[in-house]
This record gives sequence, structure tokens and C-alpha cells, in this order.
Amino acid sequence: TRNQVIVYLHSARPGIIIGKKGQEIDRLKGQLEDQTGRRMEVKIVEINNPFRSATLVAEDMAQQLQKRGSFRRTIKRMLDQVMEAGVHGVKVELSGRLGGADMSRKEKASRGSIPLSTLQRHIDYGFAVAKTAQGVIGVKVWIDHGNYTDEEAGNGSDAKAGKAPKNPKRSHKR
Repeated sequence: TRNQVIVYLHSARPGIIIGKKGQEIDRLKGQLEDQTGRRMEVKIVEINNPFRSATLVAEDMAQQLQKRGSFRRTIKRMLDQVMEAGVHGVKVELSGRLGGADMSRKEKASRGSIPLSTLQRHIDYGFAVAKTAQGVIGVKVWIDHGNYTDEEAGNGSDAKAGKAPKNPKRSHKR
């Protein structure tokens, strides 16, 4: 409305944002009201599984790379964790001065299926930048959540979601 703004914060850890007895959320709400001059209502939405969000996975990988983590180990660990979250597939691409090398290069890795050439699948894309001492590393993540129709029906992570639909013209025997 004209005088009130509702802000939805999506967070994997809402307890950090809320703080003890809601002090942090009240402070944030006060800062937002001072900046905008309107009454603010802050609602926090908890993300149940952060490994199903491509943006959160990319930001987590970028943080690990900034902390001087090995890029190969980071990629392998993330692929395993995302696949354990119950998705159909994941693809990760890092590009930049990997391992502090003088020349920039790309590293790609994937598990499962990532059909980027179809519009039926729900592919989540995330991008983050890791600013290291040697230079900038770009992190791209694609996560396949299955067909859009399966998610609307409530079957988001069923095993049959990856199967192709049967062709009704070929269902009869000849």
C-alpha cells in the first residue's frame, strides 16, 4: 500500500536474522523505516533445504573459494550435497584464475541430467563471484528440479518425474 511495505526475506537460517528475542529484526525494521519513510513489515520465509537453491549453492561455493579452499574439492563436495538434496541433476562451472594460476581457465562438472534445451523442466540458475587474492572467480550453478507439471501436482521429487510421458498414439498394440 501507499504507507506500508511488506518485505519477504528468504533465509536458510532465520534465527540469525531474528536474533535474541527479535532484537535484530526490530533493528532492521527500524533502519528500513528510516530509509524509506514508510511503515515496514518484515516477514521471514525459511528455506528448508538450501542445497536446492542454485543461488545459495553458488554463494556458498564462492565463500569457500574466498577462504582459499581447493576448487576441485569444493566442486565435488557441492555436487554430492546437492544430489543428496533430492534433485534430478546439477551442473557447476567455475571460471577465472583457478588455483592461483597465471592463465584463466574453466572447470565444469555435473551429476545427473541437466536438459537446458527444453522448456518443460524447472532449471534453477545461480551465479556468484569469489574475489580471491589472485583475482576474480565466477561460479555458475544449474539445478534440475524436474518437470513443472510434476511440481504443480505435488510430486516434486518422485522417481517417475524424470521419465518421459507416454505417447498416447503408440499405446495400443498392433
